[in-house]
Amino acid sequence: MHGVPRQEGRAHRRAGAHLAWRARDYEFAVRWIVAGWLRPGGAAELARPPVRGRPVVLVPGVYEAWHFLRPLARRLHEHGLRVHAVPSLGRNRRPVPESADLLRASIAALGLHDVVLLAHSKGGLIGKRAMIDDLVSDDPRIASMITVNTPFVGSRYARWVPLRAVRALVPHDEAILALVVDRTVDERIVPVRSVWDPHVPDARGPDGREAVVLRTPGHFRALADRALEDLVVRHVLDEDR
Repeated sequence: MHGVPRQEGRAHRRAGAHLAWRARDYEFAVRWIVAGWLRPGGAAELARPPVRGRPVVLVPGVYEAWHFLRPLARRLHEHGLRVHAVPSLGRNRRPVPESADLLRASIAALGLHDVVLLAHSKGGLIGKRAMIDDLVSDDPRIASMITVNTPFVGSRYARWVPLRAVRALVPHDEAILALVVDRTVDERIVPVRSVWDPHVPDARGPDGREAVVLRTPGHFRALADRALEDLVVRHVLDEDR
């Protein structure tokens, strides 16, 4: 008899924690979005020398302009990394294959090779599509990718969002199913997820393996986790290889 009230108490505390985490996650996202509106430029400064390691190319999530990743990119640049944005992606509402073509075209236009993609959410799907197409090209340019909270098998919550670009992230979407089947680049992808994600509850690696787990909860706040920053720096500089 005493076990039931205790279980209910734990459930209520967990629900309260999730509600607080969700509120902080959205507050974080709004703050970074507004910062991008107030200061829309700044891509060139992230690639200025001194630089070391392989070039990093940002791939934001759905409805995120590249500025959404700029706070993280600036911290990486402070470590000496060369970071590039892809403004042509806009707010990332296009279908995954079309966005992947834009990503590859931008990488080629910048003259980059041995690229490390740094992707958030939908950006990981775009990145994987780009890596697959890059693999069979005459001039491969993408070495690897780090993804954060990417729905490699789709998100079961996407169907409830009345926005076309988000609903395209449902598990049975044609573009997502094609990526699930093709595993040619999976071993070159480093999946990272937050300890709790209200948008992508089933985030794992593209091949089903467990992702690196960040202690910061939230779909967006994970981008500010210092452990992610350290992971990217180590990977780009080959310190873990």
